[in-house]
Amino acid sequence: MAYFDAASGAPLHPVARQALTASLDEGWADPARLHREGRRARMLLDAAREAAAETVGCRADELVFTSSGTAAVHSGIAGALAGRRRAGRHLIVSSVEHSSVLHAAEVHRAGGGPVTEVAVERTGAVDPSAFAGELRPDTALACLQSANHEVGTVQPVARVAEACRAAGVPLLVDAAQSLGWGPVEGDWSLLTASAHKWGGPPGAGLLVVRKGTRFAPQGPRDERESGRAAGFENLPAIVAAAASLRAVRAEAAGEAVRLRELTERIRARVPGLVPDVEVVGDPERRLPGIVTFSCLYVDGETLLHELDRAGFSVSSGSSCTSSTLTPSHVLRAMGVLSEGNIRVSLPPGTREEDVERFLSVLPEAVAGVREKLGAPVSSSPAPAREEDETLVVDALGRRCPIPVIELAKAIGHVPVGATIRVLSDDEAARLDIPAWCEMRNQQYLGEEPAPTGTAYLIRRTT
Repeated sequence: MAYFDAASGAPLHPVARQALTASLDEGWADPARLHREGRRARMLLDAAREAAAETVGCRADELVFTSSGTAAVHSGIAGALAGRRRAGRHLIVSSVEHSSVLHAAEVHRAGGGPVTEVAVERTGAVDPSAFAGELRPDTALACLQSANHEVGTVQPVARVAEACRAAGVPLLVDAAQSLGWGPVEGDWSLLTASAHKWGGPPGAGLLVVRKGTRFAPQGPRDERESGRAAGFENLPAIVAAAASLRAVRAEAAGEAVRLRELTERIRARVPGLVPDVEVVGDPERRLPGIVTFSCLYVDGETLLHELDRAGFSVSSGSSCTSSTLTPSHVLRAMGVLSEGNIRVSLPPGTREEDVERFLSVLPEAVAGVREKLGAPVSSSPAPAREEDETLVVDALGRRCPIPVIELAKAIGHVPVGATIRVLSDDEAARLDIPAWCEMRNQQYLGEEPAPTGTAYLIRRTT
């Protein structure tokens, strides 16, 4: 089985396994106690903090360990907003942030705090000038991920941090996906990360708050982790997290070159192997191991199962999966095709032959799913027929990718210049129908309310 879902959770690094096993024997005591066992545990905790801080590029007393990356994000946002409450309550996030950031923003909005979501370009990156333009006198905090978890696009953190610093606004960077590859550039104020993203154990995250950043921890506090992360430290996980971070960073340069070549091979060859595919994300400024593409006329859940049966573990941001009824917020923000979306994220050590086997299996898997769904075989519309000038396609009650499949079948039944109205109550249609029109060189006219669902208007131009 080839595991190609490292962006969700990387396999445990051998160094993490060794450190975890060793610290289970040595680090079980309370590091806050003064007896021999407690002092030994404290030494392990202090050493882990020093190692992690050195790798991150901060002071040891600026870094605390948390129970997860999500806990670090929630604590970081809440503490920074509270610490800056005299400046204002305005929060800025990008539209493609991890759900942990967006959930925290929802809570802040529900409490009456203003939130601005900065749009991204089609590559998934923010425009630094547009981000800077949203800074206001009452802005308390800005949040920007270092790299996107779904498409791998690297964000211009340094330029955004410069604008935030000039405005006197702290910037929180979610570095979960990138920290294993290198330090985060720029003059950021807060940073969060999660160990299981770089090959450490789950249940360990970190939060960095730079000196000089106003911060007021929220919720019940105790004496542990400077009052910023309550509860007994998971010392074995912390030690393994710090050891594995240092280990993967030492290997990062060589692995980055190798994995970038493998993902570039996928990016270049998939469109030639599988018709009607859109490769998404920035082609240059991206993480080494992530490549994402979307396939027209494909049910994402079925395709994942087909690839799983073929021996490949991948993930999807498609709306056509059992875990969600709406498209990925990242793909929606980018305005790219969501149906049949596949994210391949290669862990360090991925073999070239596994990538080649994936490329050999993918075309048949996609073709099989399309055949089951009755998707059009030809990638071009049928010749125009002299029928009605307007055609209504009723796809109400039918989920992705059926509305787009029905549109593709219907386009040949109207003359060039005529209009098709697709009726759909599937949220994915709002994203996938315009994406289909762009891929097919047809004109998307927009949407209008319908008695049930929404009517999407398309003019045949070719």
